[in-house]
Amino acid sequence: MEEAVRPPAGGRGLGRLAAALSRTRAALGDRLADLFGAGSVSARDLEELEEVLIAGDVGAEVASALVERVREARPGRGEDVRSALARAVAEAMGPAEPLRHAAAPPTIWVLVGVNGSGKTTTAGKLAAQAAARGERVLLAAADTFRAAAGEQLAVWAERAGADLVRGAPGADPAAVVFDSVRAARARRVDVVVVDTAGRLQTKEPLMAELGKIVRVIGREAPGAPHECLLVLDATVGQNALSQARLFGQAADVTGIVLAKMDSSARGGAALAVRHALGLPVRLVGTGEGAGDLEPFDPLAYARGLVGASDGGAGEA
Repeated sequence: MEEAVRPPAGGRGLGRLAAALSRTRAALGDRLADLFGAGSVSARDLEELEEVLIAGDVGAEVASALVERVREARPGRGEDVRSALARAVAEAMGPAEPLRHAAAPPTIWVLVGVNGSGKTTTAGKLAAQAAARGERVLLAAADTFRAAAGEQLAVWAERAGADLVRGAPGADPAAVVFDSVRAARARRVDVVVVDTAGRLQTKEPLMAELGKIVRVIGREAPGAPHECLLVLDATVGQNALSQARLFGQAADVTGIVLAKMDSSARGGAALAVRHALGLPVRLVGTGEGAGDLEPFDPLAYARGLVGASDGGAGEA
């Protein structure tokens, strides 16, 4: 039995996510501004809107669906298009779905993804935030192939006052996870965050190893992992869809973390992943600090993506 933990109330995430999307807004929102001025909107304008959205990495199928929703709204002027588009984007992303916790500890979250996607930093942020809430945390350094990953995780563990379990270089990652789950139960840990090695989604042996890690967790803690989060570098564009498909097949991914949003002009790919696979975006990385990991806000995302005003998107 699992329970969802709601994101903190307040609008702090809305501003930070909008700021993180500034490059996407410059790439997409500014093109919308050029396309839709203060004048009336023509059928040709809406055809061009679809082209702009495809160029923004939302995918052809999603772009077509979004433009159809805008047509249904019968926008009269340019600002009406932005408002209708923001509403359509927010609805397409679905409601906010916060991280799931176990009904009884330990809660176990596993982070997966390709090399350099931001997994280790995300693991550290999750640990720091859980510790700040007064929870006892254990970080599992299951990336045994990259020494720097274990060292980086050790720094995060020290900052957060979290326990750390790591193996010798080259050790079996599944063995590290096994030891971590056993240690978590013995030490009455509340949250376990598992950092796995980066791997290309096309490398079948490495993906099979990831499946083994997840199976070991499930065997030692029935019902776990409570989240298997695919950390996507938000700069990868449409390659995000390929990653989500193949990691999902190997490890039963339950949600997405969009990392590096503050350095990306390609935030539209999240729409393609949500549309094709139904995977919710749970969290967004908006910087390097411990606090720069925000619960995903679909309305803030929609406004930031298309450059709509706070009052324009309405309630999603």
